[in-house]
Amino acid sequence: MRNLLFVFIFLATCLQTKAQELNGKIIDTYNNPVENAYVFNVSSNAHTHSDLNGNFKVLNTNIGDTIQIGILGFQKQDVVLTAENFNDFKVVLKTKVFQLEELVLRKEINALQTISKIDLEVNPVNNSQEILRKVPGLIIGQHAGGGKAEQIFLRGFDIDHGTDVTLSVDGMPINMVSHAHGQGYSDLHFVIPETIQKIDFGKGPYYAKQGDFNTAGYVNFSTKKSIQNSMISMEVGQFNSQRFLGMFDLLEGNKKDDAYVAVEYIATDGPFESPQNFSRLNLFGKYNTFLNGKDRVSVTASHFTSTWDASGQIPEREVNNGNITRFGAIDDTEGGTTSRTNFNIELNKTLSEESILKSNVFYSKYNFELFSNFTFFLEDAVNGDQIRQFENRDIFGANAQIISNKLFGDVEAKFTKGAGLRYDIINDIELSHTKNRQEIIDRIQLGDVRQTNMYAFFNSEFEIGKFKISPAVRLDYFKFIYNDALQTNYNTLTKNKAIVTPKLNFLFSQNDNLQWFLKSGIGFHSNDTRVVLQQNADKVLPKAYGLDFGNIWKPTKNMVINTAVWYLLSEEEFVYVGDAGIVEPSGESERYGLDLGVRYQFTDWLYFNTDVTFTKARSLENVSGEDYIPLAPDFTAVGGLSVNNLGDFSGGIQYRYIDDRPATEDNSIVAEGYFVADFNVNYKMKDVTLGLAIENIFDVAWNETQFATESRLQNEQNPVEEIHFTPGTPFFAKASITYTF
Repeated sequence: MRNLLFVFIFLATCLQTKAQELNGKIIDTYNNPVENAYVFNVSSNAHTHSDLNGNFKVLNTNIGDTIQIGILGFQKQDVVLTAENFNDFKVVLKTKVFQLEELVLRKEINALQTISKIDLEVNPVNNSQEILRKVPGLIIGQHAGGGKAEQIFLRGFDIDHGTDVTLSVDGMPINMVSHAHGQGYSDLHFVIPETIQKIDFGKGPYYAKQGDFNTAGYVNFSTKKSIQNSMISMEVGQFNSQRFLGMFDLLEGNKKDDAYVAVEYIATDGPFESPQNFSRLNLFGKYNTFLNGKDRVSVTASHFTSTWDASGQIPEREVNNGNITRFGAIDDTEGGTTSRTNFNIELNKTLSEESILKSNVFYSKYNFELFSNFTFFLEDAVNGDQIRQFENRDIFGANAQIISNKLFGDVEAKFTKGAGLRYDIINDIELSHTKNRQEIIDRIQLGDVRQTNMYAFFNSEFEIGKFKISPAVRLDYFKFIYNDALQTNYNTLTKNKAIVTPKLNFLFSQNDNLQWFLKSGIGFHSNDTRVVLQQNADKVLPKAYGLDFGNIWKPTKNMVINTAVWYLLSEEEFVYVGDAGIVEPSGESERYGLDLGVRYQFTDWLYFNTDVTFTKARSLENVSGEDYIPLAPDFTAVGGLSVNNLGDFSGGIQYRYIDDRPATEDNSIVAEGYFVADFNVNYKMKDVTLGLAIENIFDVAWNETQFATESRLQNEQNPVEEIHFTPGTPFFAKASITYTF
């Protein structure tokens, strides 16, 4: 009898526990899962967020309770649980215009990313350069005819083309290790801006999911799973500029599968006296399907090819003495070609009620050829100093994460376990002295690189009342292999290196309108394989030690302010300078500063944003006064006013500013700052949208990129060190027409 009573009580308890657990799914009107939606039980105060596949689980829930579901960009819903919907709880959220007053900081997993999502929604990007500008405090500049990857500035770093920021798209890495033009080279031009759904970013080395190059920060881009409508857009502008974009929904009305393709073509001569003859073709396709109603598979394929001529960086002295104009050239035979083909398969699989698997497998085929001349006739007074950089690369890789949610009494925990592999095969990586892009005078470097990076990480999050504590650790292993084709005897050089990088972050949600955070961690970036093996560098994986403290504050219903004070110490680095084929030791350095961002929504249709950064960057190896870090910005500001849904009008004005900054270690040569503003307006007539965009609306004479370079012209006896620059775009107007169907 006692045993029967025990069994009865046990079964009753199990049934009661099951009845108090609500499992559901959140999707949008296009049957796409909605991630990170806030699910709140008004009756019991139990809460959670939806996962990658839109699924969620809420404990302490009973029939009759009111469940509140909300996320910015969608209409909030309150649902009363009934016997009918308890066992089949599916919520379809309808989109709506972003309202800043609906932002509740306590409900956000990452409030800064939500703010960035609002920025992207109210002011969409329409060219590949603007993609990175969506990251607060990040400045970019182009200096080689539009086909070369942009130069990046962030947190007092001249990141060049990607040495200190990790970039990826849909889990596929963008940074090129041991690149012919420089370590970490990152070309985002294969991304069609209109396909971007989400920008995930973080500043500093505080994120276990991010490995190589994550010192100043990281930026991850996610492409759209589906598109709402097909569209065709045509754009024409000054300087023989044109752009064509087509995006086509291939499975319209299909509730299980989604597929679309996009094609983009761009051509322009630019404002230069020697036409750029720039052209770029982008092809992109994506297919999504659900397995068993829960697991999502995405298959993406893309191809990009680009070719261009360039006028290069010109010396100030030739412009000042009137020999050339700002848009002239000393050597207009610069330029190049590049291409990239990508295949990426993503799987988001529900393993159990508590765990999901997020994984992807990718392959990239990449080619690069660049001709440059930075010093003119400094080294070779007869033929000139033109160089050719070339490589042919294959990249194989895979990433996997298992994300689990656990409950330990009143403590909610989230564990992320991850592992991955990246393998680069780089054939015929070359640096040669050339003439007129045809004749090879001599080869400086030529060989084959094999580089492997395997990693594993563990990240944990413990939510204890208003606190969230996140300890994490990451392990990376590298293998470097190089065969020098210029050596008489065949010889394979190899080296192995591993690094452990711990992280510890804290988040305190004081109330619905105020969050505080403290972040700490160690990051690193790898050095070029040729440097590691040929120069036998000691610091193969130099570390960066970082600390951030700040808050996100909503003082009024329509305003959000985010602030952060930060510090970063970098170990000595030996960085390969691909332009010259040499190694420059940078020494130990420190950077610290203040980030400030403001968002204010005046009305439903008028939105203001601005981000400013103050930074001090100094070398710790040199004496005071000679310890400046060349081109490290000390003050930047970006922002603007955006108009959305004002009747049939939308548009805005955006600005960016960078202060004067040292171009040499002793600050004897200064790179001039600039202020540039862009304007755009759009008018929608049913299915047709007319647009007008003006870059540099005030026609400012500004230098987009600048370097202190020692050069010698053909008629000069002695070399001169001074600013060499690429001029920024002058007043540039373009018109567009878009048809949606």
